Amino acid sequence: MDNYTNDNTARRYKAHVSIFGTTQLHLRNPYIIAWWSAAFPGFGHMLLSKYLRGYALFIWEVIVNVKAHINSSMIYSFQGNIDMAKEVLNTRWLLMYIPVYLFGIWDSYRTTIDMNRVYLLAEREEHRFNSFSLGALEINYLDKRDPILAVMWSSFIPGLGQLYLHRILTAIFIIVWLVVFYYYSHIQEAVLLLVLGKVKEATSVLKPEWLLFIPSHYGFAIYDAYINTVENNKLFKKELRGYLTEHYQSEGFQIKKGRKVK
Repeated sequence: MDNYTNDNTARRYKAHVSIFGTTQLHLRNPYIIAWWSAAFPGFGHMLLSKYLRGYALFIWEVIVNVKAHINSSMIYSFQGNIDMAKEVLNTRWLLMYIPVYLFGIWDSYRTTIDMNRVYLLAEREEHRFNSFSLGALEINYLDKRDPILAVMWSSFIPGLGQLYLHRILTAIFIIVWLVVFYYYSHIQEAVLLLVLGKVKEATSVLKPEWLLFIPSHYGFAIYDAYINTVENNKLFKKELRGYLTEHYQSEGFQIKKGRKVK
């Protein structure tokens, strides 16, 4: 068995490489994670690689938001039509939405602080982890990638940046929900009509309550792809440095401090 496989021989690992992606611990700003949870419940947890919790909160947000007509109410509020904004709200769903929304923000903030502590402990233990995974369906390995390319592909279609980085599960989740948002918002039809110069028709076919999901979706996909590319590059360098030190550096090698020249 590979001595570097994550087989619980160490108390804490910094990373795990599987055929579905690379999961790693690194320092994160809890306020940024909480902000993403406020922008769209589930995003903060997905940034922390807490995928099951993140997916659950994301799906909850979409279902309850649509049922409570929260986005529609926001649109009327932006237009200054406060009475209509109150009227469209479905309070039966809204009262369920608020506690879960607040929980997502609080839990992502709390979890970030805890995971930062775990990372510092794992960094001190410096236990080696697997850096290559070969399976029947996929191959994944640590490698350097370009953050700009990750941003570029995510800007074209959210999820492509994650595929470039080999974050398979997150990529599939983002792409599937992008299709859902595109379909129900009719944004593709609106763009085609706009290109044809039919501005009024383009505006009329849009479904704003679904359209409002798309900016957050794009923003998260771009941010997630960029941050994880940068952190994966750091992880690759650390892993390679440790391997070269262990296998190629002489045991008697020492770096001596020289005298300061006055």
